[in-house]
Amino acid sequence: MGGSYIPEVPFVPTPENVVRRMLKLANLKETDTLVDLGAGDGRILFIGALEFNANKCIGVEIRADFVKNIEEKIKKYNLEKKVQIVHGNLFDFPLKEADVITLYLLTSVNEKLRSKLERELKPGSRVVSHDFEIPGWVPTKVEEVYDSGRTHKIYLYTIPPVKKPYYF
Repeated sequence: MGGSYIPEVPFVPTPENVVRRMLKLANLKETDTLVDLGAGDGRILFIGALEFNANKCIGVEIRADFVKNIEEKIKKYNLEKKVQIVHGNLFDFPLKEADVITLYLLTSVNEKLRSKLERELKPGSRVVSHDFEIPGWVPTKVEEVYDSGRTHKIYLYTIPPVKKPYYF
């Protein structure tokens, strides 16, 4: 994929019960397409597919070793029809089909990602971010989950409906 900005985000896995709370807060449904930007070890994809029965779970990951690990898990759990991993830069991946986007990036990366999300996501899409806000956006909901000796913050954002012009 292209030569857009590649952020340096350390891999820190989201605890599984925080993942479940994120997906529940985003109201992930069987008909939804989930996109995890910066998929890491793929746990959000697998929980989305196996526990929430989401229609399609797509991860975008820059690190080849993580991509290979996720590909092996997809085969192991026989999820080729539900889970897909894309080796590439999250800034280059098209988001038009996403119903739910999950993020565990830095605030600075979320800020750079904001215009892409605004441009590409359809009204009603939900963006759920672990620990880091999207500057300039007002969350629909904020929740705290205690796990692994600390409190995790989850920010839910909902893409608003398109405003139709009002004519007199």
